[in-house]
Amino acid sequence: MKGFFYLFLVIALLTATGCSNAAAGNKPSAEYVLRLGHLQTETHPYQKGAIKFKELVEKKSEGRIQIDIFPSSQLGNGRDQIEGAQIGSIHFHIGSVAPVTNFAPKFNILNLPYLFESREHAFRVLDGSIGKDIADDLQSKGLINLGYMENGWRHLTNNKKPIKTSEDASNMKLRVQESPPYISFVKSLGSTPVPVPFGELYTALEQKVVDGQENPLAQIYLNKLHEVQGYLTLSAHNYDAAIFLMSKTTFDTLPPELQTIIEESSQEAIKYERKVALEEESKLLDELRKSEIQIEENPDLESFRNAVKPVYKEFEASIGKELFKEIDKLK
Repeated sequence: MKGFFYLFLVIALLTATGCSNAAAGNKPSAEYVLRLGHLQTETHPYQKGAIKFKELVEKKSEGRIQIDIFPSSQLGNGRDQIEGAQIGSIHFHIGSVAPVTNFAPKFNILNLPYLFESREHAFRVLDGSIGKDIADDLQSKGLINLGYMENGWRHLTNNKKPIKTSEDASNMKLRVQESPPYISFVKSLGSTPVPVPFGELYTALEQKVVDGQENPLAQIYLNKLHEVQGYLTLSAHNYDAAIFLMSKTTFDTLPPELQTIIEESSQEAIKYERKVALEEESKLLDELRKSEIQIEENPDLESFRNAVKPVYKEFEASIGKELFKEIDKLK
């Protein structure tokens, strides 16, 4: 209820702004003014992918569609924005896959640790039939998956001790996303998972509500998490695909030619965002090396892979062994 109250407040504010503009004679010329939200900063690859999408759609539609972008959790947290897309108050959302599992449980497969061997392996899975199949349930929830951008490899940070092995990661309170596999992952390390909304994470770390967290380098650096953490371990325990969602209600109201423009532009924007994310990852690591955070660049990944084996057994029945085999074949 809290999430929906927040969303309706956002709608009211946006509507009021629209009325004010109209009264002032600033009526928008576009036939469709659509809102795109995400949780990250204006310097994050999400924002750059969103801007590319906006440019492509507005150009190809010859101004019939206008895309307004709201970064930095302006439209609420991940779950708020997904619920907004369900009812059509938010039209697009770019974000981590984890909150989507509340709406389509098949996405839990993507949140398992050490599922992918490489980016290329991830792309073969995400861009093929498996990526489409796990998103099938979204349409019945009023959502459309336009494809997968990149959030990047997730790594551990903490404020208590250096982590080189899985055993070193025990006995801590670690912030996790609201996702069963992430919760099980932290438990498999012998630590306590604490779900915290991303927008509250910096404060939670600063006030020591949690000892550490796990996120890609872009989130760690651009949101200044390294300033309130002492240690970074390049655990690369999960390749975090960023789902690009659209409201099905909104999509269905568009004429066919504009639907095609949305679909084509999203694919171009996804390719662009992935390229930007890859280019920036090494630059971000260099910047983090210059900071005061202590980095473990060569942890014992085999110890982590062994530690997380119970996570796979836990989800084997609900996800299915066959799907694991199909993903393994694409290595």
